[in-house]
Amino acid sequence: MPRAIDSFLAMLAAERGAAANTLAAYRRDLDGAENLIGDLDCAGPDDLARLGSAWSGFAPSSVARKSSALRQFYGFLVDEGLRKDDPSPALPHPVTRRPLPKILSHEQVEALFLQSETEAESGIPATVRLLALLELLYGSGLRATELVSLPLAAVPRDAPLLTVTGKGGQARLVPVSRRAKAALSRWLALRPNGSKFLFPSRGKHITRVRLFQMLKDLAVRAGLPAERISPHVLRHAFATHLLEGGADLRVLQTLLGHADIATTQIYTHVNSARLVALVNERHPLAASCRPPLADLVNPS
Repeated sequence: MPRAIDSFLAMLAAERGAAANTLAAYRRDLDGAENLIGDLDCAGPDDLARLGSAWSGFAPSSVARKSSALRQFYGFLVDEGLRKDDPSPALPHPVTRRPLPKILSHEQVEALFLQSETEAESGIPATVRLLALLELLYGSGLRATELVSLPLAAVPRDAPLLTVTGKGGQARLVPVSRRAKAALSRWLALRPNGSKFLFPSRGKHITRVRLFQMLKDLAVRAGLPAERISPHVLRHAFATHLLEGGADLRVLQTLLGHADIATTQIYTHVNSARLVALVNERHPLAASCRPPLADLVNPS
């Protein structure tokens, strides 16, 4: 008989389309809990309650993630008739607050691009590749995994749209700017043949870790703090700057590939002053000649 954890992960892959990285994270959390309290299949409420002290050194967000994995696991056992009871209410329930994303200013983004464009003028393939990667991160808002694993077939010939396979195997179309298209054309002229990936490396594609390292190094050369630059930060910059420009939240949700708009709404907290200005400028009553209510109540 397969382990219950293996069956649970197989269900996540088959029914929910969970990505390999997601499955690996679930396995780490479940195996880690089993190492602490023994066989999860037979664990009771008292066993799960002990996890609170065992996890005391973790951040609340990490504890919440681990507890969520276990709750889903026990829900699966009950649904499959492998257990009659669900002990998961005994798990810790930490209060978490979702952090606001790190923000890059327009000036910082420009400095990063200026450095990359200057280096790409040399025509060295690695520098041209980095510019293409940068353009797609900031210009299309791709996740790091989505970007490095792009197949060559995803690159459009005429249509200004890129086919991206996101979390859970969900496909979406994202726009490719004129700048990104030009950078891609330069890279395609230098790209080595023999691989199905747009950004090949050693028989497969460049890794997320390598992309992270390249961006950090570029930031240092551009005179920016390396700790502020990452693929995810550039994705946040894409979203934040689009919202500042008046982009619709639903459109932004589609571009980012968020399943739930609540995930996208975090960007509404990034620049509240800009949102207030948009209301004042775009609301139907903004151009009204009526005096403010205070003036009507207390005329001078």
